[in-house]
Amino acid sequence: MPAPTSPPLVTLRNGDQVKVNDHVYCSPAWSVRDGTPYSIARIMEFLPAQGTPTLDSNGKRNEPFTRVRLAWYYRPSDVSDRPVADSRLLLAAIYSEVCDLNQLRARCHVIHRDKISDLAGWKKRPDRFYFTRLFDPWIRKEFEVIQASSLRNLPEHIRDVLVSRYEYVVAEKEIVPDLTDEVRLCATCEKWCPPPETVQCDRCKNFFHMGCVSPPLLAKPSRGYGWTCAPCSRQHEEEVDSHEVRHHTPVAPKPKSNAPAPRGRGRPRKDRVLAEKEENEEIKHFRMWPFRYFGQYTVAEDTLDPDDFIFPRAATRVGPKYQVNTFPIAGAENQYPAGEEERGSEATIEVLSLVNEMSPEELAAMETYKSTLTRSERLKHNVDWVSEAIHRFSNAWLTRRDMATVNMQNASCLEKWKTDPSRYIDRDWTEIEKAAFEDAILTHGAELRPVRDEVKSRKMPEVVRYYGHWKNMKLGEENRRIKAARASGLSLPDRPPSRAASVDDEASIIAEPTKANSSCGACRTRESEVWWKAPKGLVTNVLCDNCGISWRKYADLNVRPFREETISKTGKSADKREGTPLAGPAAKRARTSSNVHATPPSSTASQQNRCSACSKNGLPGKVLRCKNCSFKAHPGVMGATVDVTGVDNWLCDLCSNAKTQEYSVNYDCLLCPRTRKDPKKKHLNPPADSFLRSCKPTEGQAWVHSICSVFIPEINYSDATRLRLVEGISTIPPYRWMNKCTLCDQSGGAVVRCSDCPAEYHVSCAWKAGHKFGFEMQAVKASRRETTTIVDFRDFNGHMVPTVTCKGHPAHRRERFEMCEMNELGETALQVYCKNYKQAPLDNTHGLLRKAKRLDQIIQTEEDSVDSESTLASSDMHCWSCGTEYSPCFYSFTVKEFMVGDEFGEAWECHNCHMKQLQAPSSSSSSRNHVEGMNGNGSAIAVS
Repeated sequence: MPAPTSPPLVTLRNGDQVKVNDHVYCSPAWSVRDGTPYSIARIMEFLPAQGTPTLDSNGKRNEPFTRVRLAWYYRPSDVSDRPVADSRLLLAAIYSEVCDLNQLRARCHVIHRDKISDLAGWKKRPDRFYFTRLFDPWIRKEFEVIQASSLRNLPEHIRDVLVSRYEYVVAEKEIVPDLTDEVRLCATCEKWCPPPETVQCDRCKNFFHMGCVSPPLLAKPSRGYGWTCAPCSRQHEEEVDSHEVRHHTPVAPKPKSNAPAPRGRGRPRKDRVLAEKEENEEIKHFRMWPFRYFGQYTVAEDTLDPDDFIFPRAATRVGPKYQVNTFPIAGAENQYPAGEEERGSEATIEVLSLVNEMSPEELAAMETYKSTLTRSERLKHNVDWVSEAIHRFSNAWLTRRDMATVNMQNASCLEKWKTDPSRYIDRDWTEIEKAAFEDAILTHGAELRPVRDEVKSRKMPEVVRYYGHWKNMKLGEENRRIKAARASGLSLPDRPPSRAASVDDEASIIAEPTKANSSCGACRTRESEVWWKAPKGLVTNVLCDNCGISWRKYADLNVRPFREETISKTGKSADKREGTPLAGPAAKRARTSSNVHATPPSSTASQQNRCSACSKNGLPGKVLRCKNCSFKAHPGVMGATVDVTGVDNWLCDLCSNAKTQEYSVNYDCLLCPRTRKDPKKKHLNPPADSFLRSCKPTEGQAWVHSICSVFIPEINYSDATRLRLVEGISTIPPYRWMNKCTLCDQSGGAVVRCSDCPAEYHVSCAWKAGHKFGFEMQAVKASRRETTTIVDFRDFNGHMVPTVTCKGHPAHRRERFEMCEMNELGETALQVYCKNYKQAPLDNTHGLLRKAKRLDQIIQTEEDSVDSESTLASSDMHCWSCGTEYSPCFYSFTVKEFMVGDEFGEAWECHNCHMKQLQAPSSSSSSRNHVEGMNGNGSAIAVS
């Protein structure tokens, strides 16, 4: 046995010494990574050059380290387009890769959130990161990460194995409370209850195996339903029969949480010694990994096997798809039905080659005929083509046919285990597909699923096969280049220059910026000791020292807004001092931030468009930007349909109407309360940085906000695809206009109610206040499916309902989608809802005819209400103040002057006199005891 050696220490270019399990920044040269920030990884092991032995015969290492195996961490922006304000937050991953040792830049520290006692102090220190979740790049799903020592609901021997081997456990979010709770034993067999196979009684709160109850349960109750055991059900029936039902239900104990206690306002922060102890704490690793999946689809006993897979799973591994079909037992009856061949017999074997059984003369004849099958030298050396040719020659030899009958004209073949023929060689890739493939490889690396999503025109097997050919092609070009260089007498390294050893700090430092790049592309400062190369999409191609380091380490830039219009040539801006903001005073110098560790908005906003509805970035084709007013939003949330060639010249509805004047130039929303007008302008246009800029014309040539028309249920569209023209404003019930908004305390606009509380507000007021807008998927009973519109969105099926929720309400577990969330067809949730629920019926109708029918219904309703209350509208009813007999409604009240006996007399008042009386200052001291009004439908309204 070789003597144990101390862990090797490797010195990086910047002088840092690192060892196994240290965290480092890793990145190739600046030109290779195309301006992306550093990647963060953990060192798993150091390796020598490829092809050299790791240890010699004496158990000692005799080769220098040139490679390193790294376990990657992801930034949240790498896996999602959701903006994350915390630049120190990472996502762990059970994914490793071997890289060159010269790609390591510097050392950093990454630990779990639960191991940090002072998170604010941790994030203030440089090169410090933390993580709470794990991202699996294969199934594209996030999981919770908890400490293995916090597991309680496990058998003792399984828990000891997990705690001794691994530091962390990976599980689904809904499984974490079950794992951290106390040990759950079955009330019947008194054995441990795994969470996926356990059911809990809703009354006694005991746990049972689903197979231990009588009768056994085949599945858990659906969400929202409970289950009671037999004794509790019998007890409840006895209570019902004896009329002694008590509506007291025991409350289940709250699962214990192992998160650190929040730091109080007056509690002192931890000292520096404790912080250094936390960052240098040893983390347990088993076979170089500190993580292990133990979630919903894990069999607990499998964790005892050291060779069991530790990766997250998206489905159970139990079933015929994962279990092998065993051979029949000797003496047993035939298990295969009549007419079906036995598995593994001669009839089910696909013969690929029989050249080993051919004679030398037959082999020579096959080679002769094979050379005449094609004239393309590329095909003759293609592995797929040669394999299929030998397969066809073997079939001809097996069936005793002449070799001359074999041809390769048909590019498809039919295997015995397939029902449809498939191509034995893929179609040639076009130049556009090759460019998309290579761009995706630069972005995603060897993760071929996102590469397939970028190419789109190829299936996954084709992408995998082309990736192998593409790598061989690149290696062939490299070898030919090296051979040509050596033949000419030049000494070149065995790798291309882009992968050669280079220090990124030297390769991406600019000695002296040019006149065009004399300021930082992020903070716009002109003073810096060191200038760095900047990523694409900024105003200039250089960054100052603070912004350059912040971008490379933390993927953050303090981008200052830049006015796109050119400065006037009149010379008015020449008096501004150097570095002064364009919109600021001329005598005030701009403040440049020197905080390297701040968390400003992401730099992708400078090269992409940020949607004003969801605040997510997108490419110019996916997020439209108005050429005139710079309003930006996803096309699916404002009903815009633009050709690819017209993206740069797209105009929003308001700017387009300013040119054509097809509709009114007063852009006030009809569904919102009237706003104060600027005396110098005819109207106030909605701001370009707000989603309220998205307005749609009505059938009467007026305007409403797009979001107001979507979330008020009575509104329809003549064309729901483009969200225009807006119809049905007259059908909005009166209570929406009469109720006051709880946010602006005004009436006059149509209000909607919060989905979780009785609060009512205007849609535009809710949007300005930051309330949550979305669409909820509600399940529909089988008896109502024929009369209810059912929508399929992503993996959910049901009735889509628009919801507006106050921002103070906690998140619920109902299935709810944001407005800009898209399905597999690229349609947003708002687009799907409007298409299925907001389209006006167009069969044999016209817009003007539909409007006339709505007005007829309103008039008919008023006439019916007047006829039903004809006694109230008789000629004897007249106003007590002005004596008129004509009014939309009369209000009854009692006055002391009409006292008859012990009762007050009754009088009537018209609508005008009644409103004057309410607005009078002395109305509160009036002699009226009670006032009631009769509206159009005859119902009484108390107005006090």
